[in-house]
Amino acid sequence: MTISFQSGRYAARFAITAADLLACQRLRNQCFFGRLGQDADVYDPICTHMMVEDQGGRLVATARLLEIATGAEITKGYAAGHYDLSGLARCAAPMIEIGRFCIAPDARDADVLRVAWGALTGLVDARGIAFLFGCTSFAGTDPAPYGQAFARLAARHLGPDPLRPAIRASEVVRFGDLPQGGNVAMPPLLRTYLAMGGWVSDHAVVDRVMQTLHVFTCLDVAAVPPARAAALRALAQTASLP
Repeated sequence: MTISFQSGRYAARFAITAADLLACQRLRNQCFFGRLGQDADVYDPICTHMMVEDQGGRLVATARLLEIATGAEITKGYAAGHYDLSGLARCAAPMIEIGRFCIAPDARDADVLRVAWGALTGLVDARGIAFLFGCTSFAGTDPAPYGQAFARLAARHLGPDPLRPAIRASEVVRFGDLPQGGNVAMPPLLRTYLAMGGWVSDHAVVDRVMQTLHVFTCLDVAAVPPARAAALRALAQTASLP
């Protein structure tokens, strides 16, 4: 599977070589752990890896994508190890799990995220994808600073009962159990999902390895507001998928 997409100063493509994958894993390690090294796990070999590069060929963002033909295959992905996805598993529609999405610390240009989503939109349309999902993370494992944010998610953005994940992980934070302290700010990736009509689980999982609190996040492609969908498709019109 290949993809190419260019807009302005950035271009998106899939990793092809072992060197490409290593570059993605090194950027992930820098972003998630703040140090040199390689972030690799058992899911990397079954995923494709999107790369966003600047005009000089420097990798500025990456994400790994797992295409799932039907919900019955959902258990092979990362999220299924942390959430009970029985509801989505009953869906016959094709899906993509998005994981390890990160942007280089010195590349906080809004166009990087736009190019990534433009490339994803081209892929979604080409493959007839019905759902995009993954885990979006809040920094740290202390939920106290996120009381208001979790309350906002619980009040406005919970997924539908038939699809919303049940608890699987041993250490979770139920949104309703927290006092509404801290602030309401959401991580950038989660904000993007929500702006497109995405929904979330009713709890966060405490991830001691990644030192984050992550929330299951899902986007029903058919529910994306028409104006937002049109803008994304306009951005994706130069995407190429053989």
